Amino acid sequence: MAPDRAELRAHLVATMIAGDVATPRQNNLLHYRRLANGDPYYQLGLKFDRTWTERDVLDVMVERCGVVADPLHLYGDDTIDPEITIDALEAMGDRIGAAARRRETVLLATGHPATLTPVYEEVARFLADAGCRVLRPAEGWTYDVQDWRGAWTPRRLVYALAGVAMVVDERGAVQHSHDPDAMEAMLAELSADGLSGPNGSGWPDLAIADHGFAGAAGQAGIDTVGFADCNDPALFTGAAEGKIDVVVPLDDGVSPQHYEPMTAYLLERAARA
Repeated sequence: MAPDRAELRAHLVATMIAGDVATPRQNNLLHYRRLANGDPYYQLGLKFDRTWTERDVLDVMVERCGVVADPLHLYGDDTIDPEITIDALEAMGDRIGAAARRRETVLLATGHPATLTPVYEEVARFLADAGCRVLRPAEGWTYDVQDWRGAWTPRRLVYALAGVAMVVDERGAVQHSHDPDAMEAMLAELSADGLSGPNGSGWPDLAIADHGFAGAAGQAGIDTVGFADCNDPALFTGAAEGKIDVVVPLDDGVSPQHYEPMTAYLLERAARA
């Protein structure tokens, strides 16, 4: 049973998915500054059409995420407005419902597999049951990333059983990832087939994703909906430029079971749509 809006709001606040969240304000501001300075790691695969100052990014995050508006709030915790979270969740549900109704071709991917995979798997099953085609391009593709010590380590693109893309290390352990590389490889493989390129029947109508997976999909012009934390401003900034369709603000690092009421609410909204 899905919660109603008031019940979901209470749950989001109680579990710190929204409301007063555990993300430090100083971490948020650091990420906003790095995005404004053009650091690719924080751009999540997006190429922006205008120059964004640190204050511009903060203003977007106030409007689209609900962080504290006071620029002099430099330390301590920050906030995510649960009303914005639920509004965006409903908009995402409407878009997923439209994809189900039209039996669209979809991609699902997460850079937060340890916490958000169950959410994506439920959405993937909902869409597959509705007759949507859930793509799995570039499975097994590998690339190298540089760690904090400067060493290069391999990453491999894999899929959960329901068709949710993620990356793992050489031992097969799932990895947190901001990289757009895997989504770019997925789209490159689809484009290599003339029937599956941007004008073909195999090109995705919708991407449901986060981090660099979402940024790269939106940059490629695909309808993109996804989740983002208050310390990941790129998708919100991308939404302000029209490159990302819906961004649901939430703490993306809480225990996976806490997302279950949110997932039920999302899919009930999609089913109604």
